[in-house]
Amino acid sequence: MGLIHLELFATLDLVGQAPGGPDEDPIGFSFGGWQAPLMDEVSGAQVGAAYEGTDALLLGRRTYDIFAAFWPRQEGGEDGDIATLFNRVPKYVASRGRPDLSWAGSSQLGPDLAGAVREIRDRHEHIKVVGSLNLVQTLLREHLFDRVDLWLHPILLGRGKKIFDGGQVPTNLRLLAPPAAGGAGTVHLQYGLAEGTPGTGDMSSPDRGVGG
Repeated sequence: MGLIHLELFATLDLVGQAPGGPDEDPIGFSFGGWQAPLMDEVSGAQVGAAYEGTDALLLGRRTYDIFAAFWPRQEGGEDGDIATLFNRVPKYVASRGRPDLSWAGSSQLGPDLAGAVREIRDRHEHIKVVGSLNLVQTLLREHLFDRVDLWLHPILLGRGKKIFDGGQVPTNLRLLAPPAAGGAGTVHLQYGLAEGTPGTGDMSSPDRGVGG
């Protein structure tokens, strides 16, 4: 069974809307492209490494439309390696509408999203979900993910769609690698899905050494 990786970029208050550019999702949001001033060589290398081994993309409709309009034109450019990868691998689109599937290797998932994602797992080894915040909520709710790559950026916006916005259910995660920070203050966190649900305790109990 393949692994589903969530690739998420967020501000410190967990806003994940339109990180790449002002035209990504402009309605009611004036901070599109907030990630660009904070990218550096360290963060760029981390993102590139995260995509190594990818053999399928799973995308929401809006992210797919943005990618389909951009990546086919980027081979040979500054981001040529990622462009070549994205253009080569199969792309699966979660949408209730009728997306333009002219980007080579694209197909639309059926109405049973959870079932379709499970089928994708049987066909691929490393499936990446990039952005696609509405889709992410479904995957979180259904526990249809195995790993979270989260880049936290040192800004607060106070508005915008959040990466954890009601889809999550009580879930344990485990840290896969030490947090890594870039020169601009962006921190890369890597977590894997763990068994069970969060436990509780009493921080004031004597064996915790808290309280008087």
